Amino acid sequence: AVLGGGRVPLSAGSRASIHTALRTLLAVPWPLQRDVRSALQLLAVLQWVLSFLLLGIVSLLLLIYLLFTSFWLIPVLYLAWIICDWDTPEKGGRRLPCLRRWTVWKHFRDYFPVKLVKTHDLSPSHNYIIGSHPHGILCVGAFCNFITGSTGFEELFPGIRSFLTTLAGNFRLPVFREYLMSGGLCPVTRRAIGYLLSQKGTGNAVAIVIGGAAESLSCRPGITTLILKNRKGFVRMALRHGAFLVPSFSFGENDLFRQVVFEEGSWMRSIQRRFQKMIGFAPCLFYGRSLTSSQSRGLLPYARPITTVVGEPVAVPKVENPSRELVDRYHELYIRALLKLFNENKTKYGLSESDELHIL
Repeated sequence: AVLGGGRVPLSAGSRASIHTALRTLLAVPWPLQRDVRSALQLLAVLQWVLSFLLLGIVSLLLLIYLLFTSFWLIPVLYLAWIICDWDTPEKGGRRLPCLRRWTVWKHFRDYFPVKLVKTHDLSPSHNYIIGSHPHGILCVGAFCNFITGSTGFEELFPGIRSFLTTLAGNFRLPVFREYLMSGGLCPVTRRAIGYLLSQKGTGNAVAIVIGGAAESLSCRPGITTLILKNRKGFVRMALRHGAFLVPSFSFGENDLFRQVVFEEGSWMRSIQRRFQKMIGFAPCLFYGRSLTSSQSRGLLPYARPITTVVGEPVAVPKVENPSRELVDRYHELYIRALLKLFNENKTKYGLSESDELHIL
């Protein structure tokens, strides 16, 4: 304080109070760098889960609501945009490199963590169909490795552009379709895959989660069962376009969630199968951890390591109209390559020597 040009000294009691306050402030535990990283990782995974489960439906309901308000022009203009842009998902989408390099995806990767392992080179002079196994519940390994740049796909496979296919119905949902295309996701249709393999030059790798919704019904920790024996459409596409077949396996994918698995023949299993045929995906009853605790249940995946190993490419000739015998032959070659990949790497990434890959 200043009085008559002079300073009035602080009393002993005031100095003691300030010292006490400073000691109290310094004694407060500040968040450790490790805690901050953990929080960012949780938030990164949370936004991804909410985007995939809710973004499409919430956007659709919001646009319907806006139709009956003074903001009705927004959904009308967006509907006009979708009509004009209807075929874009089937023609390579609209990927944004900047979105694939978001820092949020590095936090997403580190939460589990997710790792990509290369066993063989992929030449940019060819196109590829990468078979992604297993499906799991939400295809975390496939998304992180083939859509985000967080695990270094472009560095491991220089000159190769990766795409990931998903249900065509997802591209009918407003806003959600833009989110999917910006990352490099495309519909899992003959037209979309054929476009990527024939109209965009070479060096394209289209990842397909071959087991699909049917495989997700069998997803549980410790079980490695694939739906593949009668899935041959991807082989036919590879032959028509001369795209090499590449197996990949994400070890740990089935450990991210717990699922209520209904036995074959039960009425609940029948309902799941019926929904799968009608709408393209199977309604699974699954749970993971909550946002606040790994001990309570929620929709977030458990933090379990995922290692995606990309195997040796199977050279495929270009045959415009492949015979059934030729498709069966290359389908068998692909299964052999996948089994070899699994058996050579299973003990490195959490499985035992006795674990086997069951193909249905």
